[in-house]
Amino acid sequence: MSHAQTRQPLVSLVVPIYNVSDYLEQCLASIQSQSYTNLEIICLNDGSTDSSLSLLEAHAARDGRISIIDKENEGYGATCNRGIAAAHGDWVGIVEPDDYLETTMVQELVDLIQANGGENQVDIARSAYWRVFGNQKNGRAGAKEQVKGAKISAEYRIPCAYKGRVNPEYQPCSINQAEQLLLHHPAIWAALYRKSFLTDNNITFKEVPGAGWVDNPFLVLSHCCGARLVYTDSALYNYRENGYAEAANFARRQPTVPLDRWNDMMDIVDAHNITSNVVLDALTLRGINYALLVKDALTWREEHDAASELDIEVHDLLAKSFKRMDAKRVFENPAISSTGKALFARARGIALPKEDKFARYAYLAKEGFFRLKSDGIAQTFKSLRERH
Repeated sequence: MSHAQTRQPLVSLVVPIYNVSDYLEQCLASIQSQSYTNLEIICLNDGSTDSSLSLLEAHAARDGRISIIDKENEGYGATCNRGIAAAHGDWVGIVEPDDYLETTMVQELVDLIQANGGENQVDIARSAYWRVFGNQKNGRAGAKEQVKGAKISAEYRIPCAYKGRVNPEYQPCSINQAEQLLLHHPAIWAALYRKSFLTDNNITFKEVPGAGWVDNPFLVLSHCCGARLVYTDSALYNYRENGYAEAANFARRQPTVPLDRWNDMMDIVDAHNITSNVVLDALTLRGINYALLVKDALTWREEHDAASELDIEVHDLLAKSFKRMDAKRVFENPAISSTGKALFARARGIALPKEDKFARYAYLAKEGFFRLKSDGIAQTFKSLRERH
């Protein structure tokens, strides 16, 4: 094995921070306790108004690997871009500050890279992750409130939806061998990216206010334009989430965002002339699911007297999005619900073909069995209740 493959490359971890003091201690501790120690920890305070900055300063005083960029609020995308630009490492990862890492995450990803040809052969190293529920994120019950014996909601975690389902025939591979990475949460933080791969290909986050779902176009730009991927099924990242309800509540407040970001994804497809059926089928499914999410949000806004001129814009955006979808891909994909296909057909003014019910039921049975096995009965039925 060459020297290039056995050396310990510098890994830069970028942490974009905005008002997450309840979780920041746990996040930083999980980074600082990594078994892989050749780290650069870039913490960007994006105009926090809580105690996040003082917590950062306390950690930086004890650990010289931590650097702080304190700035006015710019949003998630701009903050990540600034952090990546400042990184000196051969490899760059993103850590959201209300999440935390398994102790061996960086070491396992570096080992995976080196076992598959090193930086000359690998652009992105991905892992599975844990979905963490219970003490919810975004200012709700915090990790520090978990007191032993207290009668509060304890955290629990389940595997991500693609764990056990990404089985490339060889590594490194293209996204065509790892399509499950496109079918679920973008999870762009469960990865290390070769820094020169990002900079040489001008791979950046879209810069919009707030979080803005900018992980969606970043996923396509980084993963679907020729990237050489390696993957481990070890769950190495812990991602706090609230399930479908979180996305539904967001869409009610900002109904244009899901489809705006989906159209950004399709703009990348067009600009890079992506013709992969794996990519196009996955993005068609995502587009229909986002359309259903937005349609439900519009209904909710109308029922709660929250509709405005913005809703007219959203209806136009729905029409624009449906025009970018190939009808054959929509109607022949068993993962797309009957409701989604009917919505698409109405919007396009075309006849709804007879559904292949056998293919649909086979898909649902396979998906249901996997979810029951992976998530357990209670979580599976909880997810079903949230969506209906």
